[in-house]
Amino acid sequence: MPKTKKIPLRQCIACRELKPKKEMLRIVRTGEGKVFIDFSGKAAGRGAYICNDENCIKKLKKQKLINKVFGCEVSDDVYAAIEEEYFGKR
Repeated sequence: MPKTKKIPLRQCIACRELKPKKEMLRIVRTGEGKVFIDFSGKAAGRGAYICNDENCIKKLKKQKLINKVFGCEVSDDVYAAIEEEYFGKR
């Protein structure tokens, strides 16, 4: 019997849905406190996942979810940069 590969699931910090890791965007906080979208999914640092969805990206800023997840103060510039990166890649 062939061994099936397990698909890693991650929970969206905005809508709380579990989805395959490959379908989601990773937001990283490095040791220096820099926060950004990690499109490669391999950047060093603490990661949080969010759906590749417009509504979840908007909710991220509205509810300041990165502050809650990483337990640190994240400036509005970071949220703006994340929105810009996300909507710019589309």
